[in-house]
Amino acid sequence: MTELPTLSNPEARAAAVQAACTGEGVAVLVPCYNEAVTVGKVVDDFKAALPKAVIYVYDNNSTDDTARIAAEHGAVVRTESRQGKGNVVRSMFRDIDADFYVMVDGDDTYPAEAVDQLIAPLAADEADMTVGDRLSNGSYGEENDRPFHGFGNNLVRRLIKIIYGYAFNDVMTGYRAFSRAFVKTMPVMSEGFQIETEISIWAVDRRWRVADVPIDYRDRPAGSESKLSTFSDGMLVLAAIASLFRDYRPMAFFGWLAVLLALCGLAAGVPVIGEYLATGFVSKLPSAVLAVAFMIVAALSLTAGLILDTVAKSHRRQWEMSVYRVMEAQKRD
Repeated sequence: MTELPTLSNPEARAAAVQAACTGEGVAVLVPCYNEAVTVGKVVDDFKAALPKAVIYVYDNNSTDDTARIAAEHGAVVRTESRQGKGNVVRSMFRDIDADFYVMVDGDDTYPAEAVDQLIAPLAADEADMTVGDRLSNGSYGEENDRPFHGFGNNLVRRLIKIIYGYAFNDVMTGYRAFSRAFVKTMPVMSEGFQIETEISIWAVDRRWRVADVPIDYRDRPAGSESKLSTFSDGMLVLAAIASLFRDYRPMAFFGWLAVLLALCGLAAGVPVIGEYLATGFVSKLPSAVLAVAFMIVAALSLTAGLILDTVAKSHRRQWEMSVYRVMEAQKRD
């Protein structure tokens, strides 16, 4: 692996960018499931764009000739038996050592000729993750005939903006590039198509430097079918957002839950208190019990948020130290 350029050495920075854009120190990661129609062209295109890169195709229990075709075209083919894109990405991140990583779907919808634009900010030490943005230039809307996919992407973008304060141009894109430190310190928890959302939220929550790179998207060629289920996978993505919000921002998650529960307690308890102040009696005993229960649960929620926030901050400190170790090891190699 090559040593990263320093900010004070623009010549070394330019040389590193030039080397990376030829594929030196770059691993191209291609998760595949039944992509025999397109995987050969994807491998050829990236071999031409990055002649020095190593292209890895991870076959995820394909029932067609995906693995054979990828090997014939010069890719390093490996198998992941646990079904789901998230499982494939987890294995890729664990197994492969490189300076920079490019992840791209094997469906031939992303242009290999744009890969140098994704790698350059990483090699120049200006970004830790670059995102192939299909939406800004309108190419996704023109090529993709599945309107709910665009709606789901926009919904996820807005939720991340509300929760984390960062506005991605394209959250669900399968075309990204990463630094070594990003890949080797990310715990992949997703099993399926939630992986893009998890990566995006991880990048924002850990304050990695993110750069959006507009690309031209093209729809799948004839004979190639999408594996994404709009509604079932969409629900899994929304569940992943809620789960990650709870894990990464527990004080905010349980704090807002406590506020909601307290409001419910007030709604149930104010009439009871008003009756008691006016008459000295409580005739609505069930409402009183319900109000007290809501307030108790709200207090428990707030307490859980405070405790888990302390735990999350401790984990964050440990993670920061792991990033330092990875970066120091890369400089020595």
